Amino acid sequence: MGTFNFKKFSVVNERSSMKVNTDGVLLGAVMTITRSDGRFLDIGTGTGTIALMAAQRLFSCGICHADRSAENRVDAIDIDEASAEEAEANFRNSPWSEVLHAYHTSLDEFASDRKYDLVFSNPPYFEDSLNAPEERRNNARHTSTGLSYREILDFASQSLTDNGRVAFVLPAETEAALCRHARMNGLHLFRIVRVRTVPRKEPSRIIAEFSRTRIDTPEDTVLTIQNEGKYTEEYLSLMRDFYLFA
Repeated sequence: MGTFNFKKFSVVNERSSMKVNTDGVLLGAVMTITRSDGRFLDIGTGTGTIALMAAQRLFSCGICHADRSAENRVDAIDIDEASAEEAEANFRNSPWSEVLHAYHTSLDEFASDRKYDLVFSNPPYFEDSLNAPEERRNNARHTSTGLSYREILDFASQSLTDNGRVAFVLPAETEAALCRHARMNGLHLFRIVRVRTVPRKEPSRIIAEFSRTRIDTPEDTVLTIQNEGKYTEEYLSLMRDFYLFA
């Protein structure tokens, strides 16, 4: 796919096992980022797109500054070596290279004593479907290769700051199991965005965010991407800082 151009950065999209995709971009635009956040971790970064979006949002809202790189950090890991290398190259060529760091490692082997304010992932989820014929793409899309939202929740329960959060984009049918495993790790749903392609269809994706704080009524909204063949204003508003067409 060559190079994918966003408004403020470009992503070389050739070697990564997972290319730029709608799910990842949605997570990067929707996930909660607050002014008190300083350290982020992108698990299964692929091209590095979501990490780049997080860095852009940090700088654009005045949270992160070039002279504060020691206080602000966006780490990104991928078990696929070519993906990690491509992400690192994309980071170097971005306006926020001083805060972005890519590592070729599995989550199990990721050695870090840092606590994170936000952990996020567009993880593999085709648990029961047929394997893709190309091995590296299969590794990126199937939980049978080791990375799953369960492992990410296990990691997040130990690695989040007191006010930290973990955010996922996943198929809608994973919601019950996802929330159940989060509760087992002392993490509680505080926001869910249900994503549907058009108004007549049920949501096919969820963006779910968890924290250590239990709340009685999590924020629960629906995002519709298209209506009558056109992108909705809500979707375009979310993407206005990122996509060239928005």
